[in-house]
This record gives sequence, C-alpha cells and structure tokens, in this order.
Amino acid sequence: MAQAERLEVSRTRLPEWLVEGLLRLGESVIALLVGLLVGAIIMYLSGYDAVEAYKSLFGMSLFDSYGLTGTLSFTAPIMLTGITFAVGVRAGLFNIGAEGQLYMGALGAVLVAWLATYKIRLLDSVLGTLFAYTIGVVLALVWAYIAGILKVKRGVHEVVSTIMLNWIAFWIVEYFRVYVVYNPEDPSKTISVPTHARLPLLVPDTELSATIIVSILFSLFVYYLLWYTVTGYELRAAGLNPLAARYAGIKTEKAIMISFLVGGIASGLAGAGEVLGRPPHYAITTGLSNLYGLGFDGITVALIGANHPIGIIFAAILVGALKSGARYMQIYAGVPLEMVRVVEGVIIVALAVPGTLRMLREYLRRRRELAELQKG
Repeated sequence: MAQAERLEVSRTRLPEWLVEGLLRLGESVIALLVGLLVGAIIMYLSGYDAVEAYKSLFGMSLFDSYGLTGTLSFTAPIMLTGITFAVGVRAGLFNIGAEGQLYMGALGAVLVAWLATYKIRLLDSVLGTLFAYTIGVVLALVWAYIAGILKVKRGVHEVVSTIMLNWIAFWIVEYFRVYVVYNPEDPSKTISVPTHARLPLLVPDTELSATIIVSILFSLFVYYLLWYTVTGYELRAAGLNPLAARYAGIKTEKAIMISFLVGGIASGLAGAGEVLGRPPHYAITTGLSNLYGLGFDGITVALIGANHPIGIIFAAILVGALKSGARYMQIYAGVPLEMVRVVEGVIIVALAVPGTLRMLREYLRRRRELAELQKG
C-alpha cells in the first residue's frame, strides 16, 4: 500500500477534530522552534549565551513553582483579550478593540476603588470586588457597543473604529488617572483598590490571583456559547458566509453585535482583573504602563490558539511563559532588557505566522465565495 494511501486510511480512522488539532499543534511546534532558532542566532551574534538564556526563560517560567505563578498571572489578561479577538474572527470581523475595552474595564475598577476609599466604605469588601467587575464590564461593553453599532448601522470598518476608540479610551483613562482618581501620596498611579476589595492571591507572596480562574471559566463559557448554542451557531455561520447565512434566515447584524459584546465582556473582565488582582499596585500606573499592550497581545494569543477558546487557553500560557521568563533571562543569563524584548518579539511573531496565514486564506476564501454568490 502506498504511503499516501496508508496516511489516508489512518486519517479516516481518527476524528476530524483530532486530526485538525494535531496539525495545528504541529504547526505551532515548528513555528516555536523556528522562532527559538532565530532568537538564538540573534543572541549569538550579539555575544550572549543563547542556551543559558533559554534555560533561564523556560526553566524558571514553567518548571519553577514561583516562576509558574508568574506565568499564570501574565496569562490571565491575555487569555481574555485573545477571546475578544477570536470571537470577532468567528463572526467574520477583525476586532482589535480589546486594548481600549481593557482600559475602560480597568477604569471601572479604579472608580469603584475611589468610591470605596472616600465615599462608601461598605465597598471595601467582596461587595466592592463584584461591583468593580460589574462597572468595569459595563464600561467595556459601552466601548464595544459603539464599535458594533458603527459597523452595523453605518458600515464603518471595525479596524478603523476600534483603533480610534482605543486611543480615545487611552486618553480618557489618563485624564482620570491624573485629575480625578489620582493617588495623593503617589502621583505616578491612581488610587489603589482597598485591601478587602482585592481579589485573593491563590499563592501567598506571589502575583497569582483569582483572575486566572475568571479567565479560564469565561473561556470555557465562550467555547460552550460558540459550539453548543443556537446563538453561537448563528455567529459562526455569519462569519463563514454572511450572504448564505442571511438566506438561511440568520440575522447577521445581530450576530455581529453579539460578537462585539461578548468581546467587550472579556476585555472588561481583563481590565478590571488587572486592577483588582495584580500586586503590588492594584491601580493604574503612569501612561497605563501596567495595561498597555495587553489587548494587542491577545491578537497573538488568538492566532496561536487558532481562534478556538480551548486553544487560546494553552496559547495564553505559552505567551505568558515568554513574558514571565523574559525577566529571568535578564537576571540569570545577563541578557539586557532590549535584547530580551527582541528575542521575545521574534518568538511571538514566529508563533503567530501560521495563524495569520490561515486567517488570510480564510478571508480570501470568503471574499471569493461572496463574489460568486453575488454574481449568481
């Protein structure tokens, strides 16, 4: 029997989802190896020991108990912002608004912290935690709704609207940080969340809080929503082919709005969680430095995880390990911060390439099918 026939037989014996998953895993492993190789070459040419650097990066971030808690704390927000991007892709959108929605989620949590400190002492409790999450999600939902309504009612492309909304959110939050909810004892940050309203640390004296539980539970919820509900089916159908979905009676505008709103909830949880559960600040720092980029990191996570909520959980852990391990490259291997950022960027870009190509192919396929339907 020819090898191709044997592969075909073995393929037919395996469930399609398993074959697809193994192929995606293989792509990611090859991409990771390429990224590590390129990063090693860059470090070697710059005079640094790449082997020692990678031992520090992965050894500490994945196989050391303290380092692993750091990895998971970095994982929590980017898992949620990855969900924001992935849900958009499933609905046929390129929603890059997670960054601004995350800012608004963080602002909501800080506003509640300000109330708990100066106005309503009752909020310095679990009640304050829940209220902060609620206000953060509501503000993020408003931001997602604006992008959604512009898309549905005015046809404004989501890339244009979300980029503008990201910057508007940035300056709104900066304004509040400087003029409204500033910390009178430390002007480099907002007021901190009171002690009893903070999320509990899962491991004492580490950065790992209950935000990781919130992130995983919400990712599993989105998986159930997309694959086991009528709403999720309609959302995915609208993304695969909006014209065919419309002919089948699916309200594509409704599906688009739902995708924006689900994404807004995810980013709002991420932003509020960063304020409620991230020591030592429990606040928003100058220039939003403790929040900046977490929304865009979610795009990378979603691409690595094939825009699937389960894949995103594991992809977020991998990217979280790179982010957490980067500081150990500095401490134990003596690699300067600038070089660490270059290597980290190379690895992340390499990991995102397969997902980007896959998404581009899907986009071209969808355009081709739409053109054929419109001709018919």
